Amino acid sequence: MTTKRLAKIMMRSPGLNLPERSEYVAWTQLVELTSIEPSQVAELVDLGWITPARTGASEYLFRLRDVYRIHKLMRLVKDLDISFDGGSIIVDLLERIEELEKEIEELRRLV
Repeated sequence: MTTKRLAKIMMRSPGLNLPERSEYVAWTQLVELTSIEPSQVAELVDLGWITPARTGASEYLFRLRDVYRIHKLMRLVKDLDISFDGGSIIVDLLERIEELEKEIEELRRLV
């Protein structure tokens, strides 16, 4: 699921109490969208793998990018039967590879 697709889903979801064009989701929406346990979200926050923003009421808000990353993580954890720590490292490495591939493509356009 892409970030753009998630944004479209979020804009159509009723009762989120967020601005229509928000790039953020609340804790409960993150849990609903990713099918992750709240304790697992807390673990990812404690690991520093996702860094939510805080509202004035001290509630967490997560970026749609975090939802996408958690989908990748959960797929790896379930499919490969690995820990959150191992899965988070793999997701980080995959994202770095994507960044490097984009840089290579940009450099090729310049040559």
